[in-house]
Amino acid sequence: MPKLKTRKAAAKRYKKTANGNFLRHRAYKGHLLRKKSISQKRRLSLTLCVSPGDSKPIKLMLPY
Repeated sequence: MPKLKTRKAAAKRYKKTANGNFLRHRAYKGHLLRKKSISQKRRLSLTLCVSPGDSKPIKLMLPY
């Protein structure tokens, strides 16, 4: 069986932790930042773990 290729788009968006979970950034911080409050922008800058239901297809995209 050939080696699986890494999906480069997923590799740029997700980071694998030591426990096997995946970290991601929050959405809505790309543009239109003038009308968002400072606390909302600070909260959007934080990373969070991907939910267990969504992590299964990510594991297939990032095999290594």
